[in-house]
Amino acid sequence: MFELEIGRVIHILGVVFWIGGVAMVTTVILPAVKKLKSSEERVEFFDKIEGRFQKQALVTTLITGLSGLYMILKLNAWARFLDLRFWWMWAMVIVWLIFTLMLFVLEPLFLKKKLIDQAKSDAEKTFKNIQRLHYILLLISLLTITGAVAGSHGWFFF
Repeated sequence: MFELEIGRVIHILGVVFWIGGVAMVTTVILPAVKKLKSSEERVEFFDKIEGRFQKQALVTTLITGLSGLYMILKLNAWARFLDLRFWWMWAMVIVWLIFTLMLFVLEPLFLKKKLIDQAKSDAEKTFKNIQRLHYILLLISLLTITGAVAGSHGWFFF
Protein backbone atom coordinates (compact mmCIF):
# COMPACT_ATOMS: atom_id res chain seq x y z
CA MET A 1 0.00 0.00 0.00
CA PHE A 2 3.04 2.31 0.11
CA GLU A 3 2.49 3.13 -3.57
CA LEU A 4 -1.06 4.20 -2.77
CA GLU A 5 0.16 6.66 -0.14
CA ILE A 6 2.68 8.12 -2.60
CA GLY A 7 -0.17 8.46 -5.11
CA ARG A 8 -2.29 10.24 -2.51
CA VAL A 9 0.54 12.64 -1.60
CA ILE A 10 1.12 13.46 -5.28
CA HIS A 11 -2.62 13.94 -5.77
CA ILE A 12 -2.98 16.31 -2.81
CA LEU A 13 0.10 18.33 -3.79
CA GLY A 14 -1.31 18.63 -7.31
CA VAL A 15 -4.63 19.91 -5.94
CA VAL A 16 -2.87 22.37 -3.61
CA PHE A 17 -0.83 23.90 -6.46
CA TRP A 18 -3.72 23.82 -8.93
CA ILE A 19 -6.61 25.15 -6.83
CA GLY A 20 -4.26 27.32 -4.76
CA GLY A 21 -3.26 28.96 -8.04
CA VAL A 22 -6.90 29.43 -8.98
CA ALA A 23 -7.50 31.07 -5.59
CA MET A 24 -4.50 33.38 -6.10
CA VAL A 25 -5.66 34.43 -9.56
CA THR A 26 -9.26 34.89 -8.38
CA THR A 27 -8.71 36.77 -5.14
CA VAL A 28 -5.45 38.65 -5.80
CA ILE A 29 -4.46 38.90 -9.47
CA LEU A 30 -7.83 39.73 -11.02
CA PRO A 31 -8.66 42.46 -8.46
CA ALA A 32 -5.18 43.95 -9.06
CA VAL A 33 -5.67 43.87 -12.83
CA LYS A 34 -9.03 45.59 -12.43
CA LYS A 35 -7.30 48.58 -10.79
CA LEU A 36 -5.00 49.24 -13.75
CA LYS A 37 -6.00 52.37 -15.61
CA SER A 38 -6.08 51.46 -19.30
CA SER A 39 -7.62 48.42 -20.91
CA GLU A 40 -4.36 47.85 -22.80
CA GLU A 41 -2.49 47.60 -19.48
CA ARG A 42 -5.10 45.21 -18.15
CA VAL A 43 -4.95 42.91 -21.15
CA GLU A 44 -1.14 42.93 -21.29
CA PHE A 45 -0.69 42.37 -17.52
CA PHE A 46 -3.33 39.66 -17.25
CA ASP A 47 -1.99 37.91 -20.36
CA LYS A 48 1.54 37.77 -18.87
CA ILE A 49 0.41 36.53 -15.46
CA GLU A 50 -2.16 34.11 -16.85
CA GLY A 51 0.38 32.70 -19.29
CA ARG A 52 2.77 31.80 -16.48
CA PHE A 53 0.00 30.35 -14.34
CA GLN A 54 -1.39 28.38 -17.27
CA LYS A 55 1.82 26.33 -17.48
CA GLN A 56 1.50 25.46 -13.79
CA ALA A 57 -2.20 24.66 -14.22
CA LEU A 58 -1.53 22.39 -17.22
CA VAL A 59 1.05 20.36 -15.30
CA THR A 60 -0.89 20.19 -12.05
CA THR A 61 -4.20 19.20 -13.67
CA LEU A 62 -2.39 16.38 -15.48
CA ILE A 63 -0.67 15.24 -12.28
CA THR A 64 -3.92 15.45 -10.33
CA GLY A 65 -5.91 13.55 -12.94
CA LEU A 66 -3.32 10.82 -13.40
CA SER A 67 -2.76 10.35 -9.66
CA GLY A 68 -6.53 10.25 -9.08
CA LEU A 69 -6.94 7.60 -11.77
CA TYR A 70 -4.01 5.67 -10.29
CA MET A 71 -5.68 5.59 -6.86
CA ILE A 72 -9.01 4.48 -8.34
CA LEU A 73 -7.26 1.66 -10.21
CA LYS A 74 -5.11 0.65 -7.23
CA LEU A 75 -8.14 0.54 -4.88
CA ASN A 76 -10.51 -0.79 -7.54
CA ALA A 77 -12.79 2.00 -6.35
CA TRP A 78 -15.08 2.19 -9.39
CA ALA A 79 -18.11 1.15 -7.28
CA ARG A 80 -17.81 4.39 -5.32
CA PHE A 81 -19.16 6.22 -8.35
CA LEU A 82 -22.44 4.33 -7.86
CA ASP A 83 -22.79 5.20 -4.16
CA LEU A 84 -24.37 8.57 -3.29
CA ARG A 85 -22.18 8.86 -0.17
CA PHE A 86 -19.21 9.27 -2.52
CA TRP A 87 -20.74 12.19 -4.46
CA TRP A 88 -17.39 13.94 -4.13
CA MET A 89 -15.79 11.37 -6.44
CA TRP A 90 -18.04 12.61 -9.25
CA ALA A 91 -17.42 16.20 -8.16
CA MET A 92 -13.64 15.72 -8.44
CA VAL A 93 -13.97 14.24 -11.92
CA ILE A 94 -16.32 17.02 -13.07
CA VAL A 95 -14.09 19.81 -11.70
CA TRP A 96 -11.08 18.16 -13.31
CA LEU A 97 -12.93 17.83 -16.64
CA ILE A 98 -14.03 21.47 -16.61
CA PHE A 99 -10.50 22.74 -16.02
CA THR A 100 -8.96 20.25 -18.44
CA LEU A 101 -11.36 21.25 -21.21
CA MET A 102 -10.71 24.94 -20.52
CA LEU A 103 -6.91 24.59 -20.41
CA PHE A 104 -6.29 22.03 -23.14
CA VAL A 105 -9.14 22.61 -25.59
CA LEU A 106 -11.16 25.83 -25.28
CA GLU A 107 -8.41 28.34 -24.43
CA PRO A 108 -5.93 27.24 -27.10
CA LEU A 109 -8.54 26.87 -29.83
CA PHE A 110 -10.51 30.08 -29.47
CA LEU A 111 -11.26 31.32 -25.96
CA LYS A 112 -8.02 33.23 -25.34
CA LYS A 113 -8.27 35.21 -28.58
CA LYS A 114 -11.96 35.89 -27.99
CA LEU A 115 -11.33 37.23 -24.47
CA ILE A 116 -8.45 39.46 -25.63
CA ASP A 117 -10.63 40.89 -28.41
CA GLN A 118 -13.51 41.46 -25.97
CA ALA A 119 -11.20 43.08 -23.43
CA LYS A 120 -9.97 45.55 -26.03
CA SER A 121 -13.52 46.69 -26.79
CA ASP A 122 -15.08 46.45 -23.29
CA ALA A 123 -12.45 45.73 -20.65
CA GLU A 124 -14.77 46.31 -17.67
CA LYS A 125 -17.37 43.81 -18.80
CA THR A 126 -14.76 41.27 -19.88
CA PHE A 127 -12.85 41.36 -16.60
CA LYS A 128 -16.09 41.25 -14.63
CA ASN A 129 -17.09 38.09 -16.53
CA ILE A 130 -13.64 36.55 -16.11
CA GLN A 131 -13.68 37.28 -12.39
CA ARG A 132 -17.21 35.90 -12.00
CA LEU A 133 -16.20 32.70 -13.80
CA HIS A 134 -13.11 32.36 -11.62
CA TYR A 135 -15.16 32.83 -8.43
CA ILE A 136 -17.66 30.20 -9.56
CA LEU A 137 -14.88 27.73 -10.42
CA LEU A 138 -13.14 28.45 -7.12
CA LEU A 139 -16.35 27.93 -5.14
CA ILE A 140 -17.11 24.64 -6.91
CA SER A 141 -13.51 23.52 -6.35
CA LEU A 142 -13.58 24.39 -2.65
CA LEU A 143 -16.89 22.58 -2.14
CA THR A 144 -15.42 19.56 -3.89
CA ILE A 145 -12.28 19.65 -1.75
CA THR A 146 -14.42 19.96 1.39
CA GLY A 147 -16.52 16.97 0.36
CA ALA A 148 -13.48 14.90 -0.59
CA VAL A 149 -11.61 15.57 2.64
CA ALA A 150 -14.69 14.98 4.80
CA GLY A 151 -15.83 11.95 2.81
CA SER A 152 -12.42 10.30 2.71
CA HIS A 153 -12.37 10.52 6.50
CA GLY A 154 -15.79 8.91 6.91
CA TRP A 155 -17.94 12.03 7.21
CA PHE A 156 -20.71 11.49 4.68
CA PHE A 157 -23.35 14.13 3.94
CA PHE A 158 -25.86 11.60 2.60
